[in-house]
Amino acid sequence: MEAEKNFKVVLLGEGCVGKTSIVLRYIQNTFNDKHLMTQHAGFFQKNINMAGKRVCLTIWDTAGQERFHALGPIYYRGSQGALVVYDITDNDSFIKAKNWIKELKAMLGNDIVLCIIGNKCDLEKTRVISLEEAEAYAASVGAKHYSTSAKLNKGVEELFLDLSKRMLSKNTTSTPGASNSASTSNRSERIPIVPESTETKESCCSK
Repeated sequence: MEAEKNFKVVLLGEGCVGKTSIVLRYIQNTFNDKHLMTQHAGFFQKNINMAGKRVCLTIWDTAGQERFHALGPIYYRGSQGALVVYDITDNDSFIKAKNWIKELKAMLGNDIVLCIIGNKCDLEKTRVISLEEAEAYAASVGAKHYSTSAKLNKGVEELFLDLSKRMLSKNTTSTPGASNSASTSNRSERIPIVPESTETKESCCSK
């Protein structure tokens, strides 16, 4: 049976904030302290059954290195959802996340469901971006803030479930409570767009 709804989701943020680790935790339930650095982009697919509706998520994982920044519009054009990730221990990554949000809103307006993710919440003791500041900023741009730890598998499943509900709500007229339950199929895959680098990230990049 084909999916009733197909949603494109783009994953944005600076290098070393843990974007790939978040999606790998969600798709494969795996975590590696060291992994291959994303080059340009790759995408993952996941089928979700939500209260009788079959939803296919196509999640585009983009490279965070500065030299790939100009390619961003190529990947987020046509997206229904965006996950903008920052590292709670890195103020610069939060500033860069705001820049991504500005670009997304300039290109897609209010047509996209925005999520701002503070990753590495397992490193709470070295947090430099307060939760209050991040949540206030998210509210100011019409986004929702989430806290995750790909390393400890905290908040990841909930993030994608809530995103899917929000995209369904924006794109369909459903009866009250129609999306209160969900299950995922065992079909998921990662399809790299280009070969990845042989360089490995340090463990700080993956949490």
